[in-house]
Amino acid sequence: MTRILVAGYQHETNTFAPSLADWTAFNRGEAFPAFMRGQALIDQLTGINIPVGGFLDAARRWQWDIVPSAWAGATPSSYVTQDAFERISQAILEDIQNALAKGLDGIYLDLHGAAVAENADDSEGELISCIRRIVGPHLPIIASLDLHANVTRRMLAQSDALVSYRTYPHVDMADTGELAAQLMQRRLKLGRKEPVHARRFPFLISLNAQSTWMEPAQSLYQQLTALDQELGTMLSFCMGFPASDFDECGPVVWGHGSQAEKAVETFFAVASVPNLWRPNWLSAREAVTQAMATARTVAAPVVIADTQDNPGAGGDSNTTGMLHALLQQGAGRAYPGQVALGMLFDPAAAKAACEAGVGAQLELALGCAVPIFTGALSDPPLQARFTVRAISDGQCVLKGPMMTGVTVKLGPSACLELDGILIAVVSGKMQLLDRELLRTVGIHTEKMKIVVAKSSNHFRADFTPNASLVLVAKADGPMAADPGDLPWKKLSPQTRTRP
Repeated sequence: MTRILVAGYQHETNTFAPSLADWTAFNRGEAFPAFMRGQALIDQLTGINIPVGGFLDAARRWQWDIVPSAWAGATPSSYVTQDAFERISQAILEDIQNALAKGLDGIYLDLHGAAVAENADDSEGELISCIRRIVGPHLPIIASLDLHANVTRRMLAQSDALVSYRTYPHVDMADTGELAAQLMQRRLKLGRKEPVHARRFPFLISLNAQSTWMEPAQSLYQQLTALDQELGTMLSFCMGFPASDFDECGPVVWGHGSQAEKAVETFFAVASVPNLWRPNWLSAREAVTQAMATARTVAAPVVIADTQDNPGAGGDSNTTGMLHALLQQGAGRAYPGQVALGMLFDPAAAKAACEAGVGAQLELALGCAVPIFTGALSDPPLQARFTVRAISDGQCVLKGPMMTGVTVKLGPSACLELDGILIAVVSGKMQLLDRELLRTVGIHTEKMKIVVAKSSNHFRADFTPNASLVLVAKADGPMAADPGDLPWKKLSPQTRTRP
């Protein structure tokens, strides 16, 4: 029986963000399940929409014997601490050493691809290289990657094959695990590494230009699939995470197969045109003005992305710029109880609301002023008297297209109302990518006129089909919507910060 070891390490690192990903962050179980090892990996991750879930489903169909190792994931933030990276790596490497003694046919890694550790800029490349030193040159190492991976030469050289998501929002995570299993099967059958070819783009792409619900990405990924079907390749295009300050940050297209070079060069010629990738943003005030005007004439809500405080990209989900803009323009007075914002990370406020109970009125300083990439501070906390409209333990099972079936634990949570605006306040960090997160505190988006989501693009999967209009706002926050605004130090001089 084919015997495959399975492990995972998931972190998207914004090196300009304020908070580190320490060992505790990998054990909180917020946006990702908490650190697990051994049989718990199979028990908890089978059948859910993340890559390892898709790989395990395929392995079961093909009757592979799975050796579960460690799986770790933490909410995007600044650097992974050296301690956390070494604990995760050591657990995986120990399990591989033990598995080799009983025989092993391959290793599958569920990686993000944009994790930067304090002691390793290319931490996934470092992990794969450490594994390669243990298992030797011939044992297959296959990994799946996030679409925002910053794929390095080392990652491609030390692995046998890599494959990434093809959607953003990432609704195909389990499907990508299935593709990784197919690559493993191809590698085992062939008995050697397939030819690989890669091209790096000479510029960074803003997250707001990357959505596969929009052009140009929508058509480009259709072309990528067509090339695979025509040429028998397995292509991947990672648009990169444009806030990881190291030399190989940026978009990469690569492919595996006998015609990989032809497929990659064909795709690169079309996709690397700079003018394709220039997004549009609004100021916080402009976004609220447009949302209020639109809301008068439509039934479905207008959704505004608070993109620069996206906790899925390194923000802490605690800035108040959009709240101030809503209040200053009287959005809640125009549509009382039909304007909502989430998820605002403020554990102290959430705890106070839960202790006070529904109906209580609390004097709070909500949110934070945080250092941002310009060197200044974001908007000040919102000092006001709030009414508690709902409370919750913050636990829910995601039901939308992304991470379907994953249990989220955000701790004590509440819906606070101020001047007609409903604010979902939580004790854990997670971007608003699923409407179920708001429902935990009694906010139903279908009843709203305006919804502000602390997210960049992932919200689109569950919100856009139920929205009349989607706007992107640049309120002050730690995640720069425009990579050209960031103070880069290590980025390759051959890579432009804007298309």
